[in-house]
Amino acid sequence: MTTDIEQTEVKSKKRPKQKIISAIKTIMIYGLMFAVIYTAVNWWRQPVMPANPQLQLTDYQGQAVDLAALSHEQPTLVYFWGTWCSVCNFTSPTINKLAAANDYSVVTIAVQSGSNQELQNYLTEKDFAFTTINDQEGLIFDDWQGQVTPSYVVLKDGEMTQGLTGIQPLWSLKLRLWLSSVF
Repeated sequence: MTTDIEQTEVKSKKRPKQKIISAIKTIMIYGLMFAVIYTAVNWWRQPVMPANPQLQLTDYQGQAVDLAALSHEQPTLVYFWGTWCSVCNFTSPTINKLAAANDYSVVTIAVQSGSNQELQNYLTEKDFAFTTINDQEGLIFDDWQGQVTPSYVVLKDGEMTQGLTGIQPLWSLKLRLWLSSVF
């Protein structure tokens, strides 16, 4: 026969465990809600490939860049960004690492980021070596129905396989490019 004191001790031992389990459940629910909302917003804001996209472009140095040809060799990441974009200050170094690794083609499109000289000064100052198209008027970005920077498009065989926005870690971009090469 247990006493009231023993029953109280058993109940008090269960309560901290129940609180921990309840806290974990709450965190998981909020985490799942965040993931669903983030995915929906990302899907809604992602660029959309135009019906007749201009895939033959010229970089800010006057060199021809053929996105269709690059994407036939391997998946190609197209990164829309701006020198004025505060979030791009966090994402552009990641893109620079991805481009430097040379595992996949990376072409960036600087949206409304000034003249070719201003863009070159910015890229030199930040020590970015990625291929960059200067979209001075934002027409390319508009053609892709871009809504926010940074935005990303993965092209394979001249077709968009994925679109995404926001801060993306290097592993996520590599995974998306790899998946596009496999499927």
